[in-house]
Amino acid sequence: MTNKEIYMRTIGFSLRRWLYDALAFIVLAVACTVGFIITDKLTGNGLIGLCGVLVVGLIALYIFLRYVAYTYKAGQIAMMTYGITKGEMPQDVIGEGKKIVKKRFATVAIFYAATRIIKGIFSELGRGITRVGEMIGGNKGESVGNIISSVVQVIVAYLSDCCLGWVFYRSDENAAKATCEGAVLFFRHGKTFVKNMGRVFGMGLASLVVIGGAFTGVFYVIASFFPQTFQVLANEFAEIAAQEGSEIPALLTNPATLMLACAGVGGLALWTILHNAFVRPLVLTGVLRNYLESGMNDVPTEASFAEVGKKSRKFAKLCGELN
Repeated sequence: MTNKEIYMRTIGFSLRRWLYDALAFIVLAVACTVGFIITDKLTGNGLIGLCGVLVVGLIALYIFLRYVAYTYKAGQIAMMTYGITKGEMPQDVIGEGKKIVKKRFATVAIFYAATRIIKGIFSELGRGITRVGEMIGGNKGESVGNIISSVVQVIVAYLSDCCLGWVFYRSDENAAKATCEGAVLFFRHGKTFVKNMGRVFGMGLASLVVIGGAFTGVFYVIASFFPQTFQVLANEFAEIAAQEGSEIPALLTNPATLMLACAGVGGLALWTILHNAFVRPLVLTGVLRNYLESGMNDVPTEASFAEVGKKSRKFAKLCGELN
């Protein structure tokens, strides 16, 4: 199966993730608005209600969306792995994906324990790369280090998903050993994965400009119908700053710039949702294929774990638990 065919057959996972994310975003936005209006009428300070609802809502969404990710993101990676390694897809892609995820990770807790280990290993290895920039010295070294760190975090996210795919592929091995094998693959075939990074960052930037820019414009138009709300909010920011005797960015006390800032936040939020649901899986299909094929042709052995163990304490600890 081609990457496009696999992506199209697994897009049902993306649609469901997008639906849940979009509904969660809408519910949070409505709840924050209601909280602001009610608190403003009762106390004259709607900002307190807005912030309170926002904090509680974000915590609730975090818990809820973790289950969505467990069910649909993991299911999508499982079925991408299925299509790449078997060259075909089952009739019921969604149902089979859920079944594979629950078979490999019986509960949400087990799934996230495994993903934390995977991300921990790759993040630790990534920090070693980041130190290259810091070694330059001075402020310039720190800036280079920060840039490299940001790039590494994007790479880590893709590698973590690829390693999760390997864990699904190696279904006959326990998850811990399969995770160790996945980390070894990165060092064995690092050059192959680096070739994918141009596509990763190119697609990410393009989707940010197109999707993020479009929704920022849409939200700004919608916000322009409620100028009084932003006037009240800007005044409250100014009052808080005056009471605390502290400076506050002008964009928060000016209704026009505050409206644009809120539209930008909304556009960024929608871009994050749509990019992760639709664009990222398209890129991941190609990266995952290279990752899996490199391992299928040369499955790592326990003898090859020692080299990576020298670079990552988390890796060495995980491998030690296997013995």
